Amino acid sequence: MNSENFSISEKIVSPSYIRQGSQARRSHEQLIRLLLEQGKCPEEGWSESTIELFLNELAVMDSNNFLGNCGVGEREGRVASSLVARRHYRLIHGIGRSGDIAAIQPKATGSSLLNKLTNSVVLDILKLSGVRSVTSCFVVPMATGMSLTLCFLTLRHKRPKGRYIIWPRIDQKSCFKAMITAGFEPVVVENILEGDELRTDMEAVERKVQELGAENILCIHSTTSCFAPRVPDRLEELATMSAKYDIPHVVNNAYGVQSSKCMHLIQQGARVGRIDAFVQSLDKNFMVPVGGAIIAGFNESFIQEISRMYPGRASASPSLDVLITLLTLGASGYRKLLAEQKEMYTYLAQELKRLAAAHGERLLHTPHNPISLAMSLDGLQTQSGKSVTQLGSMLFTRQVSGARVVALGNKQMVSGHMFSGFMSHSEAYPHPYLNAASAVGITRDDVTLCIKRLDKCLKSLRKESSARSGSPIPLTGQEDHAGDLHTIPHNVKVELCF
Repeated sequence: MNSENFSISEKIVSPSYIRQGSQARRSHEQLIRLLLEQGKCPEEGWSESTIELFLNELAVMDSNNFLGNCGVGEREGRVASSLVARRHYRLIHGIGRSGDIAAIQPKATGSSLLNKLTNSVVLDILKLSGVRSVTSCFVVPMATGMSLTLCFLTLRHKRPKGRYIIWPRIDQKSCFKAMITAGFEPVVVENILEGDELRTDMEAVERKVQELGAENILCIHSTTSCFAPRVPDRLEELATMSAKYDIPHVVNNAYGVQSSKCMHLIQQGARVGRIDAFVQSLDKNFMVPVGGAIIAGFNESFIQEISRMYPGRASASPSLDVLITLLTLGASGYRKLLAEQKEMYTYLAQELKRLAAAHGERLLHTPHNPISLAMSLDGLQTQSGKSVTQLGSMLFTRQVSGARVVALGNKQMVSGHMFSGFMSHSEAYPHPYLNAASAVGITRDDVTLCIKRLDKCLKSLRKESSARSGSPIPLTGQEDHAGDLHTIPHNVKVELCF
């Protein structure tokens, strides 16, 4: 209610009570005013009542919610289901206009304001997470792969001769298909093995630049967040090379916002060389439903050019989800999540190292990867080639999600390109292994339960191998005979789509 309505209410209810209610209302409005003035994530998270008040205030500014509105167009924010309307807080018009996803909609003032505020709050969080010099970003209602495609398509107009994209290999289908979908030819550069780590082969990248000719290269497509034993690309060196040869540089930072190391690499790359855009997922970094990403960069005009490349209006759901989440957490809450992620990474590494030693394996040494870890499975590979993939099926049936089991010698055709050693980021990585990640939101209980179930699965496989060979294999530690693990089928086909 406004001040006039509060004054009228004093004739109905005791004025002292009304004044108390008015003061409570003003406390909510003060938080909203600060958000509108500063465009930054609030330091302390908001209550649900404040967030809902704010969203309802935005919704009544959209034409579909006007009292007495008469809509005679084809797109009037009509919704058949009241459940759907409530799910979206009656913000039905989406964001953008046909020519620009960042443009203001005349019929949707509230939704347009939501979009602008979300982009501003997200920009603040990117700076908080380590990329201090980022100047512009926008939330796009597509996941990381399609958002990368949008970046490549925008670069097409700047580099009409550009045909190739130089891509240090990472075995992740969507970022490879993003280049194919945009109509370009990926030039796969194999990584080099340094200890256990797979790192960017800078000499090979430069040879490709010189061989193909800089003017024929659309961009360099690098990666930060990745599955161990691959580690983030050498972003500073790649950014320097991009500047040297005047080649655009796009970074796949899929789940790197949660890592101060990944964000530092982007910040340093932009400082010493060239990074045109970096793309990150909403769900992986902010724990919201899949379907959105952030495209960010250091040249505001180029980021605006990408937003104008998006055809038509877009769903406001990803923007709404991430704004609600960040207003709930506040800057302090998100910093706390980032600190917990680092703490859980250390705990997961300790537990995997302990378990690996108990089974004659080892935790691969990948200090440059701040999120993902890998444990060797050499014992399973020598016992039976099928035992490694069988472990993946066993974990899946025991509700351990997210763990990746990588056997030697996998081959996979992806969009016409044959990858040898697929999923290991290398044609000939020397170890089969299991991946686990300490991503934002993981808890100590998640780690403890995963280690317990993994231990049981490894013991079960050793027993099976011993029974087949007729020679006992000594086990380290106490056997756990609770439950008959052999009654759970191991022939479940698990397709790892990532």
